[in-house]
Amino acid sequence: MGICASSEQLEHVHETDESIVYVKDEQGRGDREMKSGARKVASLFSQRGKKGPNQDSVILCQGFGMEDGVFCGVFDGHGRCGQFISKLVRDYLPFMILSHRNALLLAAADDDDVDDAAFSDDAARSSSTDSSGNSSPQPSASASAQMLEEWRQACANAFAAMDGELKLQPNLDCAFSGTTAVCAIKQGRDLIIANLGDSRAVLATMSDTGYLQAVQLTVDHKPSVPEEAARIKRSGGRVFGLKDEPGVMRVWLPGENSPGLAMARSLGDMRLKRHGVISAPEVTSRRVTGADLFMVLATDGVWDVLSNEEVVSIVCATPRKQHASKAVVEAAVQRWRAKFPTSRVDDCSAVCLFLHDHTLGTAAAASAAAAAAARKARRAAAATPPAS
Repeated sequence: MGICASSEQLEHVHETDESIVYVKDEQGRGDREMKSGARKVASLFSQRGKKGPNQDSVILCQGFGMEDGVFCGVFDGHGRCGQFISKLVRDYLPFMILSHRNALLLAAADDDDVDDAAFSDDAARSSSTDSSGNSSPQPSASASAQMLEEWRQACANAFAAMDGELKLQPNLDCAFSGTTAVCAIKQGRDLIIANLGDSRAVLATMSDTGYLQAVQLTVDHKPSVPEEAARIKRSGGRVFGLKDEPGVMRVWLPGENSPGLAMARSLGDMRLKRHGVISAPEVTSRRVTGADLFMVLATDGVWDVLSNEEVVSIVCATPRKQHASKAVVEAAVQRWRAKFPTSRVDDCSAVCLFLHDHTLGTAAAASAAAAAAARKARRAAAATPPAS
């Protein structure tokens, strides 16, 4: 079995380089219209570092799962074939997730058909009377939970299938090469986040007191995380840092000082799959509220040098939405050069997904108002004479 997807599914628009892809939605809109629409909901940017070819890949799919559904993902390749693996996963994983989700829907529909008669009787008995006196069935309280569980299962199944497909690719050595993956699926007001590796998703939201907050939605799957290290050691793998970077834990084979993988989960890296490095994503969900402004998905090239709060502030301070991800990446590159002047800058990529219209204007105004209120409070406190 090999990867299968129609040419229509994989039709896309290339941006500044082959690392960035916008995928047409199911409505079949044109390239220019698609790119214009894409920039209204998201900003994508990727920049090659100084270590060789750009091994990062990013994608935005509109019309994903529903008319206004969105999928966005960031993938950070590593190893000799990392650039090819990250792009392969970028191009196929979204459609594999959708395919597995559709399969779950079909299976559920078959179960509903079998129980249709019994369900009709139960619905009739549980009907209620509305304010006009008409009888209507009660809505299912678990419908949203069931939908989220379907997406969780679809992500888990698709990641496992994608990892299996990598083994079957001719002329692609995945023994010590692989990729991270952090993906966000927006279905109406529901967000599903699937994360594998050390890329990260961060949400920008407004607190009850009007301050901008950065909420980390994912856990970095690094070998330094106790649960990740314990699993690797149980499987015979070794976890330790090198003498010149003792703070960076890496994964090593039982009897070899290789490969020194700096993450505990990935797609690919087949030689380490028997030793605790897994391809199972951590899948979480969140209901979007009016206070939630945008989310940022980025590779570790960004997070290694910028804090969650700094990234959120950079996006908020960017006047135009379409420039937000570029501003984040350029700030990360500048920080790399200042913080690690003798090191080669890593590839840096980011996707900013805006959750509401006029997100940046709202956030900037709220942030400015909060800052002004804080300054006013400090001036008032300074002017108040101390109690005798």
